[in-house]
Amino acid sequence: MNLINNERMNLLEQSLNAAVSRQNTTASNIANADTPGYKAQKTIFQHQLEAASNQLNAHRTNEKHIQFSGGSNNGEPTVIQKNNTMYNHNENNVDIDHEMSEMAKNQIYYNSLIERLNGSFNSIRTALGSGR
Repeated sequence: MNLINNERMNLLEQSLNAAVSRQNTTASNIANADTPGYKAQKTIFQHQLEAASNQLNAHRTNEKHIQFSGGSNNGEPTVIQKNNTMYNHNENNVDIDHEMSEMAKNQIYYNSLIERLNGSFNSIRTALGSGR
């Protein structure tokens, strides 16, 4: 069993990459809030993450336990352009309040992923005998 390069770590890595992509997209939207004709962008990853989570390998210890499907998803976050709205007279559709809210929500999500990753590494450290 590989302790570091496993499906859970890969899923955490993909989630962190998506959170970074989402943060960059939101920062770009905020930076271009006054740019005429700029269309806000959005990073999509949550549905890909849920699909990957549903496909994690699990091993049954008893034949009466629920059967799990195996596999992994190498999905990358997707950046799309929001074309269906216009908030400003200059054809810019950035809603600064919404973007700031999304940035705060994404920061909390990112921090929770980092805590989960640190917990995994602490478990490995403890298992190897160097933990306290």
